[in-house]
Amino acid sequence: MAIESFNPYTGRVLRRFPAFSGAKTERILAQAAKAARTWPQTPFAERARLMHRAAALLRERQDALARLMALEMGKPVTDGRAEIEKCALTCNYYADHAEDFLRDEIIQTAARRSFIAHEPLGVVLAVMPWNFPFWQVVRFAAPALMAGNVGLLKHASNVPQCALALEAIFHDAGFPPATFRTLLIGSDVVEKLIQDDRVMAVTLTGSELAGSKVAAAAGAAIKKTVLELGGSDPFIVLADADLALAAQTAAQARMINAGQSCIAAKRFIVHRSIIKPFISQLKIHLLALRTGDPLDEATQYGPLARPDLADELTQQVEDSVRAGAKVELYGGQSQPGTALFRPMIISNVKPGQRAYAEELFGPVAIILEARDDDDAIRLANDSRFGLGAAIWTQDAKRGEALARRLEAGAVFVNSMVKSSPEMPFGGVKKSGYGRELSHLGIREFVNQKSIWIGGEVAPAGRKKVE
Repeated sequence: MAIESFNPYTGRVLRRFPAFSGAKTERILAQAAKAARTWPQTPFAERARLMHRAAALLRERQDALARLMALEMGKPVTDGRAEIEKCALTCNYYADHAEDFLRDEIIQTAARRSFIAHEPLGVVLAVMPWNFPFWQVVRFAAPALMAGNVGLLKHASNVPQCALALEAIFHDAGFPPATFRTLLIGSDVVEKLIQDDRVMAVTLTGSELAGSKVAAAAGAAIKKTVLELGGSDPFIVLADADLALAAQTAAQARMINAGQSCIAAKRFIVHRSIIKPFISQLKIHLLALRTGDPLDEATQYGPLARPDLADELTQQVEDSVRAGAKVELYGGQSQPGTALFRPMIISNVKPGQRAYAEELFGPVAIILEARDDDDAIRLANDSRFGLGAAIWTQDAKRGEALARRLEAGAVFVNSMVKSSPEMPFGGVKKSGYGRELSHLGIREFVNQKSIWIGGEVAPAGRKKVE
């Protein structure tokens, strides 16, 4: 089996890598398991020094890494540089805060002393997607390594060069090589790795189907998982919103990574009194965006990562239109089998249409009409997904009150949904479970161990019980 690095803009294969043999995969796993016994003994100060060095290397290699993303999955180099900067910020964030996040937590009990200790689990397998080939990995790897865990990366098969480049960052920063390794393997090997007793936990960012398979395998092996899956984020625009700002931000939010983002706004739920001017302004902003060679500094969105993804998105739109949806902005593919997909807007989207129920992973904006606040919340929550959401209103208290009613892992009022190292990131419902980033993210893959130091005396009149 060969793992291909494919350029979606040119349609050419850049490089082919032979998949790791079973023997090589076993050798790396054995080394990782050995490192998991020694790496936790490394003081936090030394872990932090290495993580700061990794951040510095990310910045030093920023242009080269951005170019690699442009070539392998079509991300414009300007967006690629921003992604690498975010990775560096997150490495520095955990280098600075991990020790505090994992400090023993004193609990007042009848014991002489009792506390919760946070100890690493060991080898964590990460199954990662192609859409943010560095950021998705770093937001797992930085906290995991700082917590004393060891990481094994099974990256998406279309970004092998990005996967190897990230391994080189950690190795060149001085981390012991076995603490972070990239496995060039197919998806068929993942279940076997999960079943191996040396792998202690699994994190996956990807599709609902991939998440269900990994969760089933991990459940059978009784192993901790964190899943960040799909999203069909609502972007609610109330009648009192700043319409110009909301429409401009809506275009940006839909076109994150050419629309290939779990937290890109996908369903635009607009009050009926402003729906026509909103569509008109959204159309203007989408048409103004420039496409072209991802290596060109002027390019604002590139092709989808693979032609088959564009083909599938086209099918979802066509099926929805046949079922009654209306095209407000024509775009899409110029012909089947091509990766470039120009922005589209579709309205009159109703239950029973694919666009209503499914995630459209590309630059298609879905317009839903809301009668009032309650109807907007009903439409937003009428989805099996629950990752992010946005509300636009000039009444901040109203926005906060409505935010509490949304079924989502994160809600942004008068702002575009985004991830940042300080705030937890994750979803509910079919968008997954568990959290990445913040202090919650670093505690996902630790043993929260209760330690009780004896010598307690039971209060008068009360017997000790087990």
